[in-house]
Amino acid sequence: MGTGPSTPRWGGEVSQDTAEFLIGTFVGGKTFPLNSDYWQKLLELPFDLHWPANRVQQACHTFAQNNSSTRHLAKILVHLTWCLQESLSNPDSAASMKAVNASYISSVFLKYSIENLKSENLEDLYLSLDENETVPDNMHKDESVINMVMHAVLSYIGKVDVSPKTYLLHHELLNFMLIAMSTQLLSGPSPGPNDVHPFLDAAMSQESSLVGLVVHKLLLNYISRPRSKSSASYTLMSEENQLGVLKRVGSAAANIVLYPLSYFVNSSVEASRSQLADSSINILLLLIHYRKCILVESVKNSNASVTSESLLKDETYFAENPYCKALENVRDVEFDRVDIEGNAHSGPVVRLSFASLFDTLGMCLADETAVLLLYALVHGNSDFLEYVLVRTDIDTLLMPLLETLYDASRRTSNQIYMVLIILLILSQDSSFNASIHKLILPSVPWYQERLLHQTSLGSLMVIILIRTVKYNMSKMRDVYLHTNCLAALANMAPHVHRLSSYASQRLVSLFDMLSRKYAKLAEQKNDKMQMSDSDPKDDDKLPEDTSAELHIYTDFLRIVLEILNGILTYALPRNPEVIYAIMHRQEVFQPFRNHPRFNELLENIFSVLDFFNSRMDAQKLDGEWSVEKVLQLININCKFWRGDGMKMFTQLRFTYEQESHPEEFFIPYVWQLVIARSGFSFDPSSINLFPVELPVEVSYAPGEINKDQKMQLNVKEAVESSV
Repeated sequence: MGTGPSTPRWGGEVSQDTAEFLIGTFVGGKTFPLNSDYWQKLLELPFDLHWPANRVQQACHTFAQNNSSTRHLAKILVHLTWCLQESLSNPDSAASMKAVNASYISSVFLKYSIENLKSENLEDLYLSLDENETVPDNMHKDESVINMVMHAVLSYIGKVDVSPKTYLLHHELLNFMLIAMSTQLLSGPSPGPNDVHPFLDAAMSQESSLVGLVVHKLLLNYISRPRSKSSASYTLMSEENQLGVLKRVGSAAANIVLYPLSYFVNSSVEASRSQLADSSINILLLLIHYRKCILVESVKNSNASVTSESLLKDETYFAENPYCKALENVRDVEFDRVDIEGNAHSGPVVRLSFASLFDTLGMCLADETAVLLLYALVHGNSDFLEYVLVRTDIDTLLMPLLETLYDASRRTSNQIYMVLIILLILSQDSSFNASIHKLILPSVPWYQERLLHQTSLGSLMVIILIRTVKYNMSKMRDVYLHTNCLAALANMAPHVHRLSSYASQRLVSLFDMLSRKYAKLAEQKNDKMQMSDSDPKDDDKLPEDTSAELHIYTDFLRIVLEILNGILTYALPRNPEVIYAIMHRQEVFQPFRNHPRFNELLENIFSVLDFFNSRMDAQKLDGEWSVEKVLQLININCKFWRGDGMKMFTQLRFTYEQESHPEEFFIPYVWQLVIARSGFSFDPSSINLFPVELPVEVSYAPGEINKDQKMQLNVKEAVESSV
């Protein structure tokens, strides 16, 4: 492995030659047993060593060739375990800094080994000790190295508070976990029974009490957003003209000794962020969305005569994820409704300040990881959802979500998708729908089309959802986004209160836009049928069948008519602007008055029009009707509205249901975000999780939605009796 001092000097400062020797020895072919003094010397390397970047690949390549015989990766993981165990009892001990070194060096070589596996057999990582290895008394011979280290890492993360003295080790352990879990990138997006992810599986096997501690600490890191107060800075790469310390060891490592704080001091923007908070949410999202696929072989009808093909039936199921369960069981430290009711919890209960979590999410929802965490909470944690729904400042969450939809052209399609699902989940609650119309916004500075002063949050939500539908029609053309937007609007309709003039106009114009699209499709279908009848031989030249799309837009139009009916049936006296908008554009409804799919729904709209038109006709007026005069008349006559002649349709309520295999969407999506935000650079050629045509840092452009990457929205229509 090259030359180096035969007896390294360990008094005072460590020489560069000693560092060369230690790193060169680690990647070389000579085996050092677990109890060798070499490991202590390696883990006591100082933190201010500079390594030339061009040596990293050489060192990793050499290490990969030798690790199968030396098992040095497994051995340094064992030493990491021991250092963490000692640090648990004494966080200020020297073992903590040795654990930092062990964690970082392990991460570098583990990452390279995972990326460069020659087969799908993860045993080729050689993460077990050799059978001939002499193990100390405090370690069982058959104990799994992976289980040992994951238990130690999770125990430290969950049990040791973050402080200036422990910050660096927490940071490195989260980085190590990210690398260790990256074996998931070698599999496809659909977990199979043959997939093996040893570190993730080890994490899932931990006792529920430890799982709860880890989830609590990761959420606490995200809320408290700790930052390092250390002035230390570790160099990620040395300059090209710097003389590398491994100048005489061609195969030795470079860029491997501690750089974790370098990006905190390189820019003011990065310094204002909390890398520990970002790492914590990345790890939490990866943990809660992991699904272990289990294969069960069952013998059926064993006493009957069966063929060999039917003798064994392979069945698969997904094991329960304890981290997902722990997140679902997070409870507010200030109030616990379940305990008051005397109901028992199934799984570990995590106590956390919902107020702090709510405020943190409100600050961070421009980031997709925060949106994913909010989705996981409102979808899976009924207590947190209830807390959100009773907050009087719901705009803390809604405003950044609506701004995300407003800036759809600059957002990823998945981000838009998740925001819409969250809004749909919230709209399922009647108290939410009522409260958002009572919260008045002084202004909406990010809305550029027009000034919105003293607009209700509910009116803004209607405006943004309709704007998203229009954007989707022109750019993305995603039927599920359409459905989601319209479903949320339908849920809101019976509770609309004082909808603004602009929102009311947008609502009627939405029907007009969809009706024009419907008419165009109907015309294309008629033209196609005529062409087919005139010349059957030209079938191949006909335009693509539009029947399916026409059916979709028929449903969309019905939903919009349901929305208008919901407002007019249950909230007409409170919404004069909606009546005015319908009267002002009443001609857009005429072509559908006798349409068999729409006529019943339009009867109510024309009953309202007939009532208010007749009041206008009866009103003698000198001069032209102005907007103010029409609205004044509408307000007066709303008092006399009794709903005579109105048909009472059952109230439609749309609910969101997560599809049966959400991991096919979430696992690739979370990894895309983690890779883009973590600062780690994974080799694209080693990643099987993403479609080949997509880059590693995925940013979907409008109109380029990948169907395999997108979770289909399951919107369930529930029918409730009308009030």
